[in-house]
Amino acid sequence: MKNWDVIIIGTGISGLFTALNIDEKLKVLVITKTSIDRGNSTLAQGGIVSCINPKIHFEDTLRAGAYYNNQEVIKVVEEDSIENIEKLISYGVNFDKDENGNLRYTREGGHRDRTILYAKDITGKEIIRTLIRQVKNRKNISILEDTFIIKIIKENQSVSGVITLNKNNGIDICKSKLIVVSSGGIGQVYKNTTNLEEITGDGIAIAHESGARIKDMEFVQFHPTAMYEEDNNRRFLISEAVRGEGAILRNINGEAFMNKYHDMADLAPRDIVARSIFKEMESTKTSFVYLDITHKDSKYIKDRFPNIYQNCLDKDIDITKQYIPVAPAEHYIMGGIETDLQGRTNIEGLYACGECACTGLHGANRLASNSLLEGIVFGNRVAKDINNNHDNIKDSKRKLNSQNDIDLTEEYMRHNNVNNKINYKEIEKSLKYTMDKHVSIVRNKGGLLKAFNMVKELEELINKEKVLDKKYFELKNMISVSLLIIEGALGRSESLGAHFII
Repeated sequence: MKNWDVIIIGTGISGLFTALNIDEKLKVLVITKTSIDRGNSTLAQGGIVSCINPKIHFEDTLRAGAYYNNQEVIKVVEEDSIENIEKLISYGVNFDKDENGNLRYTREGGHRDRTILYAKDITGKEIIRTLIRQVKNRKNISILEDTFIIKIIKENQSVSGVITLNKNNGIDICKSKLIVVSSGGIGQVYKNTTNLEEITGDGIAIAHESGARIKDMEFVQFHPTAMYEEDNNRRFLISEAVRGEGAILRNINGEAFMNKYHDMADLAPRDIVARSIFKEMESTKTSFVYLDITHKDSKYIKDRFPNIYQNCLDKDIDITKQYIPVAPAEHYIMGGIETDLQGRTNIEGLYACGECACTGLHGANRLASNSLLEGIVFGNRVAKDINNNHDNIKDSKRKLNSQNDIDLTEEYMRHNNVNNKINYKEIEKSLKYTMDKHVSIVRNKGGLLKAFNMVKELEELINKEKVLDKKYFELKNMISVSLLIIEGALGRSESLGAHFII
């Protein structure tokens, strides 16, 4: 048990950026349940919006978000964008440049202009690589890997620390008056997702359990173009930037179809493209459509999208000559832990940023490449708020080894691993099937009610046992966030953005 000035949960772009911008006088502990270099941020291919034309970005963000966005948040993100992107560049992020050394920009779905900075098709990986290097050089930042957060501890309605589970199932408590949740999304509650296998909604679930307000969970984004593989549930993302550079969606008969659904055709907002693909698959009775970029120069494709080219080639698809089979897959959640403009929640000392937070930027559907920008803008805002109050932080550290801490530790130590009868695989399979079938791109009230009852049964089943095991807590969290999504969907009777109900 040890005291820290700040605890950050998660090592994606928002968590690492927060850590780097916290005053170096403060001791920071960054906790991740896997390794520091794993996380959804590393999968981000497309890029980061630069907001070089704020008016167009404002309008595009609103249109994509079905005008449900918090307009003040959009303006704040735009105002803060240049400062934070310049920080990334100063840290050493290598965005693509032309032969004269000028930054290159691309375009993605929902955007009317080329305003997106990128690093080939591995933008997220390039940013995370740079941030990790910077974090490791900071003496005030410690990294705790392979450590799962079971619970956020509160004392007198304020946070006081977290209960952790290490890879050997050992329990510990890390104390802090300030906790930042930046743990990412909920992808694994769905069968088909672009997310990594560790993305199980943990941050949202433990924040909810601690009393944090959760908002807009019904808005789940399905990326239109994940590579279709019949036997692979974790789908490889085909970046929206591919369509931004001219790729065309075609149905199984080779016919381009997006013109009949939206005036922006293949570059319509994601929710519209995903539903359009869904309709085409239904009408042609197939499980996928095609993405065609074969009309572009072969050398250009290999240079602009080396990661996508190689991954497809590994699946025996040469994208310079062949169409890519694609289908929508869960990608991002617009809802999450409700925060203000400083990333603060309704619980004293608890912050959230990144995908697990609901800032209001995205509205009912996220505009492509706004997520990385939101991550750094709000990561910096959280850090600034902490820095501005650090004198108060040092004056009011929580006591170590309080009776509350001892009681909580003993409670979890009583969890029984020996007689564990829970069939994790069956529960997870049932949950994913239910969410895919009833809480997906197109929903109806009957299906949502059926899903609610089925997930409630799974909740009762897992609550019959108390197991000191990472998978047990992940499943509990997955069930918790699934219920939040379903309840949100049932509470919204009309279609809006990514929530489409018939």
